[in-house]
Order: sequence, then C-alpha cells, then structure tokens
Amino acid sequence: MHPAPSVIIFTALSGLGFGLMFWMGLGLPAVEGTTAAIFAVLAMGLATIGLLSSMFHLGNPQRFLRALTQWKTSWLSREGILSIATLGVFFIYACLWAFLDNRVVLLGYLSSVMAMGTVFFTAMIYAQMKTVPRWNAMSTPLLFLLYAAGGGALLAAQMTEAMLLLAVLAVVQAGAWIQGDGAFAKSGSTIETATGLGALGKVRLLEKPHSGTNYLMTEMIHVIGRKHVTKLRVISISLMAVLPVVLILLTDVGHMVGGLLILLHLVGLFTARWLFFAEAEHVVGLYYDKR
Repeated sequence: MHPAPSVIIFTALSGLGFGLMFWMGLGLPAVEGTTAAIFAVLAMGLATIGLLSSMFHLGNPQRFLRALTQWKTSWLSREGILSIATLGVFFIYACLWAFLDNRVVLLGYLSSVMAMGTVFFTAMIYAQMKTVPRWNAMSTPLLFLLYAAGGGALLAAQMTEAMLLLAVLAVVQAGAWIQGDGAFAKSGSTIETATGLGALGKVRLLEKPHSGTNYLMTEMIHVIGRKHVTKLRVISISLMAVLPVVLILLTDVGHMVGGLLILLHLVGLFTARWLFFAEAEHVVGLYYDKR
C-alpha cells in the first residue's frame, strides 16, 4: 500500500505518546511538580500530534466527527473515541500529580489501561483487514503494543524495562516479517479468484484496465524492490531495537545517551512504519497484475 506520511506519523507518534502515558500511569518516572508536568505534556503532545495527522488521511477531514459515530462496526471509530477519553482521563491524572502533588493511583492505572487499549484499537484497524494478508495476523497488535511500551519506556527513562521490551520487539518484528512474506500466497488470493474467471483456466492481463492511474492504484498498490526491503529492514531493526539494547547494556545511560537512544529508536521506528505500509500487498492489486 502507499506509505502516506500522515498515517506513518499517526501510528508512530501516537503510539509513543500513549506508551509514555502507560508508564506515567504506573507512576514512572518517579518525578513531581514541573518535571511531571513536562513528561505529561510530552505524552499528550505526541499523542495529539499523531491523532491530528491521521485526519489528513480522511477523504473529508472537515467531517472527522462523523468517523466517531460508527463505533459498533469500526475499529477506527472505537480508536478515536477511546483516544479522546484517554487524553481526558490522563489530563486529570497528570494535573493532580503535577500541580497538587496528589498522584491518584487508581486513576493512573485506569490511564495506563486506556492508553494500551487505544494502541490495541489502532492496531486492529489494520489487523482486521483480510484484504491485506500481511496485516491480518496477531503479530500486528502485538507489535503495536511493543512499539508503544518499548518506546514509552525509553521516554520515561525506564531503561531496564526498555531493554527487555526492545529485545522482545526485535524478535517479534523479525518473525512478523518472515510470516508476512508468505502471507499473501497462503491466503489463496490469485488473479483467477479476483476476476472470478478461474474456471476458464489460467488468467493473465491482456492490457491495463485503465489508461492512467486511479485512486485504487495510488492508495492500494505500491511496489518496492526486494533488495531495498532487506536493507531497510536491517536499518529499522538495528536502530529501533538492537543498538538501543546494546547501548543500555554497555553504557551508563545519562541525559546525552538517553537522548541518543530516543533518536535512534525514532529513526528505526519511522523506517519500520514506512515498511509496514509499503510492503502491504492489497488483494486489489491482482486486478492490475501487481502486488
């Protein structure tokens, strides 16, 4: 699929923001006053920027409120509603903590659960799509949760937890890539099933369905060379997880190293998010003999 910048920013930054909210809901980092307020602003800022960027991917951004009305059937609608509720609950929790020195533990736990719930709902927008076999797997929500928890741990300066979560993330991400590479073939979707002409024998494209591009070709079809995929996967997993784990193990993590860890993770995360969309083969591509 086309890796639109808006959804890459949305899934990356909102995940980090809600991930930091998760740790703050548990009372981490153990700060107070102005410092607690700064961490809270960072968490809410990342989540809000990410959510706002997703509006630019809507067909009619000015009608975004309508996207919240289909909660019975749409994971997008559920995610939007829960994200707004989470921001509200966390805002109250953070204000009590930072300005009144009263960290309400139960409210914090509720914020943590809601934050991870929002990340899960975001992941299910993609995981429930049977038309994209690479996404239609349990590894998708698991990865989203690990991205959020691992990145959030880095932002919250919880280095031991970050090291463990990023190590697990590296393993799960590698497994998801391996599983995803064969997902389309295992789905059974072919140009014969797509056209409904399989009973006639082998089907091939005689000429292009359109003389020019259209919405489906622009949004749903994106072809990336195998050699580029391999290179980007190595870059992604190295910067996002492997190097941060090595640095945490071998160095005394202060402000400078902590900042470097976050920068490395961000670059790797954005690369992984780009690959998440660029590698996704939508079955509609079969009509154009492309995947």
